[in-house]
Amino acid sequence: MMQQQLSTTRELIDFIGKAPTAFHAIDEIAARLQGAGFEALTEALRPELTPGGAYYLTRNGSSIIAFRLPENTPKGLLIAASHSDSPTFKLKYHAEVVGAGGTLKLNTERYGGTILSSWLDRPLSVAGRAIIRTPNGIATKTITLDRDLAVIPNVAIHQNRAVNDGFKYSPACDTFPLIGEAESSGKLEELIAAEVGCNVEDLLGSDLYLYNRTPGTVFGLNDEFFACPRIDNLQCAFASLQAFLCAKSSEHIQMLAVFDNEETGSTSRQGAASTFLTDTVDMIGEALGMSAAAIHRWLPSSMMVSADNGHAVHPCHPELSDPQNAPRMNRGVVIKYNANQKYTTDALSAAMFRKICDKAGVPTQEFANRSDMMGGSTLGNISNTKLALNTVDIGLAQLAMHSCYETGGTSDTLYMIRALEAFYSTSIEALSDGSYKIS
Repeated sequence: MMQQQLSTTRELIDFIGKAPTAFHAIDEIAARLQGAGFEALTEALRPELTPGGAYYLTRNGSSIIAFRLPENTPKGLLIAASHSDSPTFKLKYHAEVVGAGGTLKLNTERYGGTILSSWLDRPLSVAGRAIIRTPNGIATKTITLDRDLAVIPNVAIHQNRAVNDGFKYSPACDTFPLIGEAESSGKLEELIAAEVGCNVEDLLGSDLYLYNRTPGTVFGLNDEFFACPRIDNLQCAFASLQAFLCAKSSEHIQMLAVFDNEETGSTSRQGAASTFLTDTVDMIGEALGMSAAAIHRWLPSSMMVSADNGHAVHPCHPELSDPQNAPRMNRGVVIKYNANQKYTTDALSAAMFRKICDKAGVPTQEFANRSDMMGGSTLGNISNTKLALNTVDIGLAQLAMHSCYETGGTSDTLYMIRALEAFYSTSIEALSDGSYKIS
């Protein structure tokens, strides 16, 4: 069992290493889906779907929805949703800035709620996408500058004696990466053009982000833990994909959804607050010759799992956790609760999911914020306003969420895969409001 857990963790670390941005994560997921025989669809074209068929489509190159149809008339939807983005820094349009001492810096702004100090004194580089001119118009190219390119240097303690006394870092001053000397101005654009194979004048735009070059690693006396960039939320995206690819056939439509922009509120055309999921469900119904009313009758017998990590009890600060709802790493899948609907879990959806985990032999644990602390939120409740179905928010316990380098447990990814594989193979039938047959 331990060897399988370690092997799965190393596969996760490899997956994360190939996904420095949301664009790369979706490229990697799409490649794995294609390798498994899934057919790529285009939103602008009406698809021809066949029973038992497997398909996927992307939006903005940073979100993806894949689905597998049953052989017979669908009885509902089984959706596992996660997100592709992680907190980082985005390069501004005019990115190069000449700094003091004849240096060249990058002009950045925060993307999401990152822990600023964790980005300092690390090897960094730039990745994302570039928009280039073509004979027919424009094209999008995913790019990675695969080299140690930048560092955000700390101020020496001799010049900042307050650095260990609660110093407040400023994103407008303290987190600009050093990328070269002033004489190198313009070189970054040349590197990007060379990477995508075009002339500088054919670069029409870009969405570029910093990424941490420190590779993931397994650590601990018994290899209990691993550390890696972007565990939140690529751990859940990876586990969902693995479960989706391995799942047995079902009477329901099995769906994998990985949305962008969760870290900034999901309000984009490719986020969970968009119409991407509902558009896809409507497209499936239309292709199968079903009316809107028939599609809506799927929903009572459907379920969504919103997978996004939760906070493990901190070894040095247990007082920051709720005493009765503080999950631990390596103890199974976390079910997340919040009275104000930051998480959409309720007693019904939690009971449904626990029944599925019990069948799979996967342990579960609970998370709730300490009652006087505001926590984060995720995409489950947002998505539910667009497509209303029973939804449970789950995740895996981790430390240092939103750090440049996070920590998780080596047992947990496999737990999540097994839980979601069982979820995808479940049959749910709504008998009445609040009463369900689950097999």
